This record gives sequence, C-alpha cells and structure tokens, in this order.
Amino acid sequence: VMKPIAIISIADNIREDAITTIKWFKENDVAVRVISGDNPVTVSEVARRAGIENADKFISLEGLNDKEVENVANSYTVFGRVTPEQKAILVRSIKSEGNTVAMTVNDILALKEADCAISVASGSEAARNVSHLVLMDNNFNSMPKIVAEGRRVINNIKNSSSLYLMKTLFTAILAALVLIIPNMKYPFLPANVLLLEVCVIGVPSFFLSLQPNNARVQGKFITHVMSRAVAGGVLMILCVMSMHIADA
Repeated sequence: VMKPIAIISIADNIREDAITTIKWFKENDVAVRVISGDNPVTVSEVARRAGIENADKFISLEGLNDKEVENVANSYTVFGRVTPEQKAILVRSIKSEGNTVAMTVNDILALKEADCAISVASGSEAARNVSHLVLMDNNFNSMPKIVAEGRRVINNIKNSSSLYLMKTLFTAILAALVLIIPNMKYPFLPANVLLLEVCVIGVPSFFLSLQPNNARVQGKFITHVMSRAVAGGVLMILCVMSMHIADA
C-alpha cells in the first residue's frame, strides 16, 4: 500500500516591498496591468496575492492575431502567454485610449512604445539603453519616491514660472500704460527694478524650488502658470496705479 509521506509545494515568492508599491500606486489611481509569458491562471493568482485590483480578469494571448490583441488590450488586467511583439501591441493599444503608459520589462519593443520605459540595472544593456529610467538598486520600491520627486519638481517649476512671468507681464503692462496715459512717467528707477528682481522674484523662487511638494500634478502647465501670473501682474499694476492716482 502506497502512502504519501510529503507534499512539495512550489510557489512564486512575492517580495513584501512589491505589495507596498502596488498598494501605493492603487491609492494614486494608477491602473496596474500584468503582462507575462507564463500561464495566465498562474499569473492571475500571483497578481491577486500581490494586491493587484481585478487580478481575476485574465486572458491568454496565445494564438491571437494582432487585431484580436488590440481588441482585448483594455478589457483585461492580466495577460498570459504574451510574445514580445504582442507586448508592444498591448502598450500601443492602451495608449490609444488616452492613457499614459509606463512599462517595466526587458522587451525592447514594448519599452520603446511606452511613454515611460523603466528597467533595472541588472537587466540587459539594450533595455537600459532605451529606458527613460534605470533603477540602479534593482528595487521597484523606489518608484513612489521617484514619482514624489517628479511631482515636487514639476509643481515647484510651475510656481516659480508664475513668479517670473508675473514680473514680465507687470513691466510690459506698466510700460504700455506709461505710453498711453498723458503726463505719466515711468515710476521706477533701475535700482527699484533690481530690488523687485531680488526680493520679489529671485529669493522667493529659490525657496519655492526647494520646498517639499508631493501634490498630484493637475491641469495644463501653461494654463496654471498664466492664471497665476496674470492675476499677480494685474494686482501689482493696480497697486502702482493707485499710488500714482494718490500722488496726482
């Protein structure tokens, strides 16, 4: 009589930091897709354990033509039995729906199609060469920090740009008013303008560029900058004109 004496279980180990990273992206409304050459059922179970939302929506791309791959690209979360060519098609199809796509694989075709190609230092040299971002510590747990730094840079540049453009609008409008209004002289000397450059523009923009800012990047860059610059420039003009009227 044969009796079982042991059970051997083979499973993919999920790094704890991977779960944390996926959770962070989920909280920031980033949709995670898993594209693999393995069996889709296995990949789906691993994705579920990693905390990926809708991990039960999986499909095998084995035997599908390019058109069929395009049709299912935006309907599933997990894709199994995927060839390198199909990965590029998936990325292209997801982008066609107006999405910004970041790719974290070693497949050159998919990396070149993605808006943001991410590879690791231990990956192939070809993948590193076409990637926009290379993780030197081979740890995707660094991604939230990278996104936070990107947000800080973009948001602070937007705020600093508003300051510089505000000064430009102010001086341009004030010069136009001096030409239009009879007997009005330009109210500033070069020393006054230098004081404006240092105290209102230079020093504040320096500190603005260094301050922490993890807020999501929202809206259009030009719209954001212009809305603040115009408001600030008009307010400064009103202050100067009120002083001019008071002196008159």
